[in-house]
Amino acid sequence: MSHPKQERTLVLIKPDGVQRSLIGEIIHRFERVGLKFLALKMIIPTKKQAENFYPSNEEWFLSVGNKTIKGYEAKGIKLDRSPLKQGKFVKKILVDFMTSGPIVAIVLQGNEAVKIVRKLVGSTEPLSSDVGTIRGDFNIDSYTMADVDQRAVRNLVHASESVNEAERELKCWFKEEKILRYNLVQDKILYDVNLDGIKE
Repeated sequence: MSHPKQERTLVLIKPDGVQRSLIGEIIHRFERVGLKFLALKMIIPTKKQAENFYPSNEEWFLSVGNKTIKGYEAKGIKLDRSPLKQGKFVKKILVDFMTSGPIVAIVLQGNEAVKIVRKLVGSTEPLSSDVGTIRGDFNIDSYTMADVDQRAVRNLVHASESVNEAERELKCWFKEEKILRYNLVQDKILYDVNLDGIKE
């Protein structure tokens, strides 16, 4: 088993985050908490890259479709689409959004990096994200507004939901040899067992 400090996760600063000039602010949040940047690049995703990034299996379509339909029903709205069709529609609008302009793809490493990043990012809907999170502090979009406009919610960043998902997603954007391994001075403070060598 690898050490918890070696856990990796993927963050994508989405087109809305880039267009709103929030790249530095978002990166700063991850640096400030002590996560290590192993790779970073700016690209405009192709349709194929975006389609490969989001799952295409029936289980995912049904899960997303059912979740969306339940959200509509809670607002008193009945959808005509089946869960499968709704899931495919959600994937289409996500792909459209991710290919609309440049994104910044980032590999981060640190103790329980997946959970830490998810906590910093906030919940998927900016409107319901807590103050102090990236989405809560820098965005006012909502599911309701996105639904009215038939588009993906603009929530600035993508963050992997689990360690397994992170490892799958990393391969969509980075070759393993492009993910760096190096030491940071701060690693000693965060992870050294005895804090050796601090005193003169």
